Amino acid sequence: MNIFVVFTLCLAILTTVGAGASFTFEPRRLVNGLLLNIALACDILAIGTLVIASDNHTLVGIGLAGFIIVVVIIGFFVTLHLVWLIWNAVIVWRRESHSLANMLTLLIAIALIAIDLFGFVGERFLPNFIYETISSIFAVCILYVLITLWNFLTVLFAYNLRRPIHDQDYLIVLGAGLIDGHKVSRLLGARIDRAISYYRRQAGKGRPLPRIIFSGGQGKDEQVSEAAAMRDYAVNLGIPMSATLLEDKSRTTLENMLFSAKIINQQTHGAPYRAQFCTNNYHLFRAGLFAKQAGLNANGLGAHTALYFLPNATIREYAAIFLMNKKRHAIVLGLCMLPSLFIFIDGLVNAL
Repeated sequence: MNIFVVFTLCLAILTTVGAGASFTFEPRRLVNGLLLNIALACDILAIGTLVIASDNHTLVGIGLAGFIIVVVIIGFFVTLHLVWLIWNAVIVWRRESHSLANMLTLLIAIALIAIDLFGFVGERFLPNFIYETISSIFAVCILYVLITLWNFLTVLFAYNLRRPIHDQDYLIVLGAGLIDGHKVSRLLGARIDRAISYYRRQAGKGRPLPRIIFSGGQGKDEQVSEAAAMRDYAVNLGIPMSATLLEDKSRTTLENMLFSAKIINQQTHGAPYRAQFCTNNYHLFRAGLFAKQAGLNANGLGAHTALYFLPNATIREYAAIFLMNKKRHAIVLGLCMLPSLFIFIDGLVNAL
C-alpha cells in the first residue's frame, strides 16, 4: 500500500470522526454541513484510491461506472435546471397561495434567464473590462450561493435523519397559520401527526408518556389560538387532554422556543429534561437554531411535506438562515470579490 493511499485513508478517518463527533455533540450548527461535506469528499477520495490501488479490473469498472452515472445526473440537472424551476413554480402557483414566498423557484428562474441575457447583450455592447467585472461578480455570487446552499442542504438532511430514543419528557409542536381562522391545515396537521406518532410509539414501549406542548399564538385573522386548534385536533385523534399543555402567546419560531422552554422549566423546576420539537422537515434545522438560541434543550422531529412544496420551502429556509448570518456572508463575499475590483481598476486605468 503506497503512501498516498495511507494518507487518504487517514484523512478520511480523521475528517469522518471529526464531523461525526461535531454533529453528535451539537447537531444544531451550520458548520456541521461543511464538516460533513469535507468528510464525504475525503471518503470518496479514499475509496477511489483504494479501488485504483487494488488493480482489480472489476472494482475499477464499477467505480468508473458509478462516477459516470453521477456526472450524467449532475449534467442532466444543470442542463434542465430552468425547466425544473419553472415546472415547480407552475405547480406551486396552481396549488398554493400566490405569495412571494411561494414564487421563489420562479424568481430564481427569471434571475438566471436575466443573467444569461446579460451575457449575450453585455459582451456586445459594454466595454470589455466592465463586462468582465460584472461577469466575475455574478460568477462569485452564484458559486458562493451554491456552496452555502449545498452545506445547508447537507446539514438539513443529516438533521432530519436523527432518530431520538423514545424516552422523551416533552414534545413541542410548533404552530402555523390556521385555515379560515380556526381549522388546522394539512401542513400543520403533519406536525401534530408526527408528535402523535412519536407519543404512541413511546407508549408502545411501555415508557412514561411525554407531555405535548402545542405552541402558537392567535393571529389577528384567527378566531382561536393555533395552540388551541392543535390541541383539539390531537384530542380528536385520541390524545388525552391531560397529556397536553398550551403555549398560546408566541408569534414567531423563536418565541415558540422561548415560551415553551419557560413552561418546561416551570414544570420541572429547573431539573434536567428530555424534549423534542415537531415541525415540517424543511423547517427543522432553522427551528433547531432557534431552540439553541432560546436555551431549549431540544432537537427536532421532521414531519412530511408534499414533494412539490419542498423546493420553495427549502429555498426560503436557506434564505432566512443566510440573512441570520448576513454580516459574515457580506465579509466573505466582499473578500471573494476583490479580484473583480482589481479587474475593474486595471481595465479603467488601461482605458484612460
